[in-house]
Amino acid sequence: GNNFSFMLGRNLLLRRSFSSKANPFQKCYKALGTTGHYYYDLKELGDSRLERLPLSIRVLLESAVRNCDEFEVKTSDVENILNWSKTSKSQTEIPFKPARVILQDFTGVPAVVDFAAMRDAMARLGGDSAKINPLVPVDLVIDHSVMADYSRNPQALERNQELEFQRNRERFGFLKWGASAFNNLKIVPPGSGIVHQVNLEYLARVVMGADKKSGALLYPDSLVGTDSHTTMIDGLGVAGWGVGGIEAEAVMLGQAISMVLPEVVGFRLTGRLPAGATATDLVLTCTNMLRKRGVVGKFVEFFGPGCANLSLADRATIANMAPEYGGTMGFFGVDQKSLDYLLQTGRSRETVANVEAYLRAQGMFQLYGAAEPEYSGDIMELDLATIEPCVSGPKRPHDRVAVSELPKDFTVGLSTPSTSFKGFNVDKAEQTRVKKFSYKGQDYSLEHGSVVLAAITSCTNTSNPGVMLGAGLLARNARDKGLKVSPYIKTSLSPGSGVVDAYLRKADLLKPLEDLGFFTAGFGCMTCIGNSGDLDPEVSSAITDADLVVAAVLSGNRNFEGRVHP
Repeated sequence: GNNFSFMLGRNLLLRRSFSSKANPFQKCYKALGTTGHYYYDLKELGDSRLERLPLSIRVLLESAVRNCDEFEVKTSDVENILNWSKTSKSQTEIPFKPARVILQDFTGVPAVVDFAAMRDAMARLGGDSAKINPLVPVDLVIDHSVMADYSRNPQALERNQELEFQRNRERFGFLKWGASAFNNLKIVPPGSGIVHQVNLEYLARVVMGADKKSGALLYPDSLVGTDSHTTMIDGLGVAGWGVGGIEAEAVMLGQAISMVLPEVVGFRLTGRLPAGATATDLVLTCTNMLRKRGVVGKFVEFFGPGCANLSLADRATIANMAPEYGGTMGFFGVDQKSLDYLLQTGRSRETVANVEAYLRAQGMFQLYGAAEPEYSGDIMELDLATIEPCVSGPKRPHDRVAVSELPKDFTVGLSTPSTSFKGFNVDKAEQTRVKKFSYKGQDYSLEHGSVVLAAITSCTNTSNPGVMLGAGLLARNARDKGLKVSPYIKTSLSPGSGVVDAYLRKADLLKPLEDLGFFTAGFGCMTCIGNSGDLDPEVSSAITDADLVVAAVLSGNRNFEGRVHP
């Protein structure tokens, strides 16, 4: 820890002494129309290659031009990015300085501890410890600590939150100190929601400085986060991806990330989703296609007329699952729908007008029907009209199965050797086994394939009003027809933010979900990261005694064996 602090401290001192050189691209600095703000205009480079660059690469280019000091960021780096169509094929390293950092409480606590340790070291050396602060805005959202100990009752939310505070008193106390001790560090308290949804609804700037009255330097919002699903923000046209703790700390201290200039896979969407197909069906199909293509270490950029037919929540769903399909980003450019979303989520009209003015002037606004950028290799295509209802599993998020094929797929899987990603290696004779048990005075039975855990959870799906309202309507219709969820099934609802709870309540759809056992258990990751709490002992022992292959049905991102219910 101390050695790391020393190295960073030395680098920062070195940088301060060298980086006073004038920016060689000062000619690009100019006023932005009548907004009263300023920016580095990429068109002033006078380079025809700019027009052909993917939107996501233009974000890297703008950062290099604005931060060029011939020490950390050199003129040659700007040339390498402009020359992307060639340099992206040859493992070329470039520096990138993200505008901000987001952390969640699992990975963020060590970062705050390191900053506290650096202050201690500074004090020991006789310096002013108050000088040690993050140099870029940092937001830490507490969402990983809440567990679904209680479910299926109206007190679940309150009781789970009480337990969360009891278990994490020391951590929360430390973070609260950090929020007041450091400049540039905001802590979003527990119970607020999932980091990526809070990022979309509340933290994202889209263009940095756009919320200022006048005289600000405007530049594209970008970030790194210490959580793999940070990529969700790419759906709003903000470049962002997950990194490790040390990299995040370096960015917090104003250092550039060194990254390989990535290839960009173009993914053209056309048409619109048919009735009955959801964003979840779409993202599972995209994940399956992109896994086959192989996009590890690459950006994926979605474009084409189909994007205009997707709501912002649908785009965020696709961007969120980048880690599951292997890409560094799943990027959607900003268009009119993105601007509408900013207004819907409470950003001011002036801010949104500045965002639009900047992106249009900079050639970063998504114009449908304009000339398409150049992409790496063949362009992938998907007609949204071909999407059908599907699930993924049983052990990997990219093993897509159409709902119509599910019974057959599961039955075949029972006989398949367990070394297969589909197999459970159950003897033919054992496949029809039924285990009777009693639960709260009633008799029930379990067999292979019985559902024992059902969770509406995850930053991916609970942030999407389309699928959440769909779940509420389905619950209402099921309840009205007298259908019930067996009482031994552990059901829970953990929305990504309080907004979800509010609109379900307003639409009178929270009650039908509760009637089926889906009470809000907390605002956080919960079941999606294995914080599902225990199954009832009667159910657990029935499963173990009969050695049954039972199922969890969830709207989370990952279904690796042992993850959903360790």
